This record gives sequence, structure tokens and C-alpha cells, in this order.
Amino acid sequence: MTTSDRRDFLRLMGATAATAALPESIGRALAIPANNLTGTIADVEHIVVLMQENRSFDHYFGALRGVRGFSDPHPVTLPSGKSVWHQPNGASEVLPYHPTAPNLGLQFLADLPHDWTSGHAAWNQGNYDQWAPNKSALTMAYLKRDDIPFHYALADAFTICDAYHCSIMGPTDPNRYYMWTGYVGNDGAGGGPVIDNAEKGYGWSTYPEQLQAAGISWKIYQDVGLGLTAAGYWGWTSNPYIGNYGDTSLLYFFQYQNAAAGTPLADRAKTGTNISAKGTLFDVFKSDIANGALPQVSWISAPEAYTEHPNWPPNYGAWYVSEVLNALTANPDVWSKTVLFICYDENDGFFDHMVPPTVPISSDLGKSTVDTTGELFTGSADYPVANYPAGPYGLGVRVPMLVISPWSKGGFVNSQLFDHTSIIRFIEQRFGPNNAALREQNISPWRRAVCGDLTTAFNFATPNQAVPALPSTTAYVPPDNQRHPNYIPLPPATQSLPSQEPGLRRARALPYVMNATGHVDHANGAFTINFSNACNVGVCFQVRSGRAGDTPRSYTVGAGASLSDSWALNGDYSYSVHGPNGFLRKFVGSTSSKDDFVVNSSYEASGHEIAVSVANQGPTVGGVTITDVYTGRRLVMGLPPGASFTRRFDLRETFGWYDLTVAINAAGNFTQVLAGHVENGQDSFSDPAIGGATRGPRAS
Repeated sequence: MTTSDRRDFLRLMGATAATAALPESIGRALAIPANNLTGTIADVEHIVVLMQENRSFDHYFGALRGVRGFSDPHPVTLPSGKSVWHQPNGASEVLPYHPTAPNLGLQFLADLPHDWTSGHAAWNQGNYDQWAPNKSALTMAYLKRDDIPFHYALADAFTICDAYHCSIMGPTDPNRYYMWTGYVGNDGAGGGPVIDNAEKGYGWSTYPEQLQAAGISWKIYQDVGLGLTAAGYWGWTSNPYIGNYGDTSLLYFFQYQNAAAGTPLADRAKTGTNISAKGTLFDVFKSDIANGALPQVSWISAPEAYTEHPNWPPNYGAWYVSEVLNALTANPDVWSKTVLFICYDENDGFFDHMVPPTVPISSDLGKSTVDTTGELFTGSADYPVANYPAGPYGLGVRVPMLVISPWSKGGFVNSQLFDHTSIIRFIEQRFGPNNAALREQNISPWRRAVCGDLTTAFNFATPNQAVPALPSTTAYVPPDNQRHPNYIPLPPATQSLPSQEPGLRRARALPYVMNATGHVDHANGAFTINFSNACNVGVCFQVRSGRAGDTPRSYTVGAGASLSDSWALNGDYSYSVHGPNGFLRKFVGSTSSKDDFVVNSSYEASGHEIAVSVANQGPTVGGVTITDVYTGRRLVMGLPPGASFTRRFDLRETFGWYDLTVAINAAGNFTQVLAGHVENGQDSFSDPAIGGATRGPRAS
């Protein structure tokens, strides 16, 4: 990068002359070239997973440039008629707000409710309007670059996923069970289903056991604390600077608890460093890396103080992550062959504006062409848990995922839908894409259909390119060994929507090719929406009605499939269809008019155009206006009865993004909105509307 670019980068990081010097090992994380022997995923020899605690995506990255954050041009609308940002709070409302305390990334921000019951209450059957009553106004607090510069710099240097959700609308343990086993015993096996942190002991199969049987090496890196036995609380201690915070959730399974010393399950899951014996947090990890003994798959469980779980500061976690990178990059040969996933088990009680995709909660609230078995919890009457309402297991709230590796450099955003089971599926793709023994059978058909395997986050073919460096984290080393009192900020007296950093971000190619069309069925007094999916992965749509009292509906359309559904109408109607990566179709009109117009759209294979067709099937001439929101251009024409036309819109100026409004003056308030991104198999750029551009920048 040029001198001026570097100066601007350090300024954005909040760096001073004293902190501008970067640790040599962190520089190596960016400078070490990727192993590029085959140009495929086979070049990955080590997968390391660091799952941190309890932060939502908007809470950390809603203000980050080029991701689907606070400048999302098409947020969902609440039953109140306002956007999702305006969360009801008693007689008033609360919007996202930035707390005013200095050094916010080092504040001990208070913990919030994050259990199954309060999570489903906030979700409210998809209405998504009960966050403040169930989580408090603190739910809307967020951080920005000056607060957590290391986290932001990681995103700017590597790849951030802005459609990665936790697996279940519930707490830590169940989400970690999804990461390590693919489900929570949803079918009642092995003591399941488990939707809380009961930690009673369970017996269903785990993925490390499959790795073991297939001859794939694996290991858990952790501190033993007071011991990794029941007497030592499986690593949970009263001293937050040692142990594993109980986050090695494999230890709640009988097969690990009962594993004898010297056996694989004991040696690889029930061992670790021993800080109390004058060791350091990373003794074993560093030794294995230095000696070429890093397993093919490994997981890291941090002591409580470094997990980023409230009330612990985010920047204690930043220091811990930097030490993990220090260790990995100390051996350039190892780092050149390693993927590090940094994710968060759940959102705590912190708000995120993207409504999680779910299976339909009843037959009258959606459909699915994909088998949804095992994705609905039917209530405590049928399962060995008490006092929990029925509802979908997940997906849960959107959480951060950073993909750190020599194949994911460059400051990209990936917007494919993922959850914690995607980590298992990445391991499957690397070590057993055609090996049934490595296919995790616990992952439901629905999750396999709609959640990706994380491979789209990488460039295995040509990975070696220059990227910016990371700032120092030396200032984040904990100054003492104490837990400090909660910091509980209050919303400002005068509230406003937060801004998001301007500018674009490079975006990875996605597999999505989808559509939704709607029309009035005058004969039956209904409105019908047709969903189609021409890609090789499943797609989730949510339909929200503008009519008071209507519950949102969920639709899952499998690869290459289609389906349709109808709503009874009498008068005005308004329906919004939300899908992946900013996909939106909005239908507004009235059944009182005899006018009948049909709008369709199609994509060109090149990814450079969208074609919009309008047909007049009614008795009167319609005045059609199509407005391109990005460019401000308008097409105006009259359309006689029985006539139709098609217009193509060139999307090269906006890198494949489109936002078109079709209005027809002869049909009352007839309006349709078509927005989204046309994929052509090539990397692109983030939505210019998120970047603050009224008109998209020209392609070079």
C-alpha cells in the first residue's frame, strides 16, 4: 500500500505514533504466502476454530464499511409500521446507540438475558419487535472502529461473513453442541433435546469421534484450570484468568467424561496447559506449532476473561486473538497451510437487525420443499425440559465470523447464509467430501440445504495478494486480574439512526439465483406469490405483510425447486419478500381496482443485466414508471390493454446490484420493488447503497 494509504489506515484504526509499530508476527499473518500446491481446498492442512462468546453482528460490526449493517437500504418493517431499528420500549422506542464511556472496548459492559425463552420472546414469531422488553434497552448498544480497532482491522485484512447466524435461539452450550455435533439431540437421542445450559451429561455422537474413526487428527487447546473433571467443573473456575470457562462442551458428553487417560478422547479433549503450574496460556499450542504437531483439526477454548463474554471487555479478547495469531505465524510453514475461524457462539442479548431464517412454525405460516424434520421444538410436554415454549430451534441471531487464513486475505465480505454447522461441513469438504464416514448425520436436511459450507469465503486458486497490516494489541493486556463492575449505559435523550462507514468492500461470489413474483387473483380475491430457486443451494424467504395482525411467513425453496402460496384479500395489500444478500420483492396495490398488471424479472447469464417485463391484462391504459434508485434514471411509458414490454437494465455501474421501483398510475397505488444482486460466479463489491452512494461507482 502507498504511504498515504498506510497513514489513512492507521488513522482509521485510531493508532498514534506510539502504536503504529506492528508486531512482526502479526505482519507475517498477512505476508506469509498461502500453500498453493493444488489451487484447491486440498492445500489446507490445518483447521483451527476459536469460538468466542456472546456478541451480535450489529453490536460489533453494524458500523463497519461494506457489510449489511446500519445503512441496510431495505430493513424489515415492524408491526408498528416503522423499520426494525425502532424497537418498542414501553410507551417509547429505542434505536441503536453508541455508549459514551471512554475506551469503550475496555469497558465491562453488562451481560443481558440470552436464554431460549427471552430469545424467542424477542423474535416474537418473526415479528422481531420485543427486544427491549425482554433484553432491556442495553440490547441496542453498539461499538464501532475506535472502540474495537483490532476486530475491524481483522475484517479489513481478511474476510468477514455478514450472514453467519448462531445455530439456535438459545444460550452458549446448545450453540456449541451444534458446532461439535451438528444438533442438540433434537430427536430425543442421548438425553436431548438440550436448549439450555443444564450440563446434565449427554450421549449422542460427536464429530471429533468421527474424525478419530477416520484417522483425522484433532485436539482441544485450553487451560486445565482446577482440572478437567467434574470436581473441577470441566474447566470452569472462579478465577476467570485460568480454565476454559466451561466452553469445551464436549466434556458434557459421557463418552468424554468416562474416557480413561491414554485414550484418544481423554488425551485430545481432557488435557491442556496449566497456568497454575507457572505455565502460560499457549504453552501446548505454541509447542505443537513449533514442532510441526498441530493437528488437522483443532478447537480453542479461552479462559473466561478473554472470551469477550459480557461483562468482560472485547479488547481482552482482541489481545487473546492476537496471541493465537502470534503462535500460528511463528512457524510460517504451518501458517501457510492453516485456516483460523473466529466466531461467536451466540449474541448474548444484543440486537441484530437481520431476522433469522427459520422453518415455518406451522403449516399456515409457510412452506418448505425441503424436509424440516428436527427443526421445530414442540414444547416441554413432549421433551425432557421444562417451561420452555414451542418454536423453531433456529437459526439464531446473526453473529460475527472472521475467516483468517492465507486464502481469505483482502478485506472481503461473504454474504452466504451460514451457521455453526457450516464449520463441520467445511471440515467435511476438506477431509471427506466423498467419505460417508465423515458426513455428520446429525445435521438436519434443512440446515444442509440452506446453510453453506464456508468454502465460498476463500480464494484457493490465486490467494497470494497484498493486504493491509493489523494494529498492535499490546494496550489491551488486562491491567489486573479483577472483574470490574458492570457498565450499563443509557440511550441518549435524543435518538437517531446510526451511520455506517462509507465506501465499498470487495465481496465474494455467491451461489444464489432466486426470484419471487406476485399477482392478484381477482377471481378468488387472493394475492399469490411464486418463489423460484435456480441455484444449487436452498434459499429461505420471509414474507411480511403490511396488514395489522398478520404473522410473518417463512418459505424454504430447495435447489432447483419452486413453490407458491396465497393470501386472502379484500381491499389494499402490501407484502414484502426478504431473501439472502439484500434480496427484496415488495408488492403494493389494491383489489378494488379492475386493473391487472403482472411484473416479472429475469437475470442475464453474464450478471450484467436484469430484464423487467410488464404486462397489462386489465381493461384500461396504464402509465408505467420504472425508477432505478441507484442511478436516478426513469423509464416512463403508456401500456394499452393486452400489451406488454420488456426493458433491460445494465448493472455494470453498480457491480450487479439493482433497486428498481415499478409504479403504475392506472391501478391505484400499484407499486412493486425489485432489489438484490445478480451473481455471475465472479467476485464483486458490496452494495453501493450501504456504502452511501446514490449512484454506483463505475466499474474499471
